[in-house]
Amino acid sequence: MKKLLNKIIPVAYGAYFNTLSVFSKKKAAKKAFYLFCTPRKGKVLPFQSEFLNKAKKEVVHSNNIDLQVYEWAGEKETVLLLHGWESNVFRWRNLISYLIEDNYNIIAFDAPAHGNSKGEVLHVPIYTEVAQTLIDKYKPKHIVGHSVGGMTTLYNNYKYNNPSVDKLIILGAPSEFYTILLNYQNMLKFNDKVFNELKAFIKEKFGFLPEDFSISEYAKQNKKKGLLVHDKLDFIAPCSDSELVHKNWTNSKLITTEGYGHSLHQDEVSNAVMSFLKEG
Repeated sequence: MKKLLNKIIPVAYGAYFNTLSVFSKKKAAKKAFYLFCTPRKGKVLPFQSEFLNKAKKEVVHSNNIDLQVYEWAGEKETVLLLHGWESNVFRWRNLISYLIEDNYNIIAFDAPAHGNSKGEVLHVPIYTEVAQTLIDKYKPKHIVGHSVGGMTTLYNNYKYNNPSVDKLIILGAPSEFYTILLNYQNMLKFNDKVFNELKAFIKEKFGFLPEDFSISEYAKQNKKKGLLVHDKLDFIAPCSDSELVHKNWTNSKLITTEGYGHSLHQDEVSNAVMSFLKEG
C-alpha cells in the first residue's frame, strides 16, 4: 500500500498543477516550486540524539533562519560538513568518528528545514548563503558536502571562492539543475505549460534559468584541490555527473565505488576522505 501511495501521490500533485494552470500558470508554478523545495523528512529522530548530544551546540542566525550548529573540538584544521536532502548531521557519524580520531576540528550544521534547524524550504541558493555565514564565522580549511550539500559546496566556491578554504570533498553530488527539474516533471507528470512557467519563476526568483545552473560548468573556474567520490550504482544522482565535474575541474581527483549507492557513508569512503585531507 505504501509503495502504491508513493506512486499515486506525486501524480495527483501533477494533475492538480495542470488543472490550476488553466486558471493561473503563475500560481501553479509557484506551488510546484515550493513542493519541490519542501523536505518531507530529515528532522532529528530520537535515536539520533545521543550521538548529536556529544557535540558542543550553538544556534547561528543566517538569512532569517536559526541554524543548529554542532562542533567536535580538535587541534587540527577545521572541517565543515554539509549534508544532503532529507537528512541531518547524524548522517556524518562515521566520517566524524574518523575526524575525531585524527584530531580535526569539526563543524557541522543542519541545513534549513532539516534536523533541528528552522526554515520551511531548502534549495541550493539558500544553502549557499547560510553556508557562507558559517564559513565566515568558523573559517574552515576544508569542506565536505554530500549530495545537494556537495552541489552547494561547489556553487558556494563558484560564487565566493573563499581564500581560507583549501580542499573541497564532494560525495555523490548532482551537477545539472535542469536535469533534476526534468526528473521532477517526469515524476509528477505535470505538463510543459507548468514546466515552462516554473522555469520562469526560478529565473525571476534567483536570476538564472535552470539550464544555466551547471556545476560542471562552474567547475571550469575552480582552482582548489578537490576529491569527488561517486558510486556507479547511485540511482539518485548519476555517477556521470561527477565525471562531468571532474573533467572540468583541473585540480580534482575522482574515485568511483560500486555497490555503496547514494549514501557513501562506508569506511572505504571515510578512509579516502582522510587520505585526501592528509595530502600536501
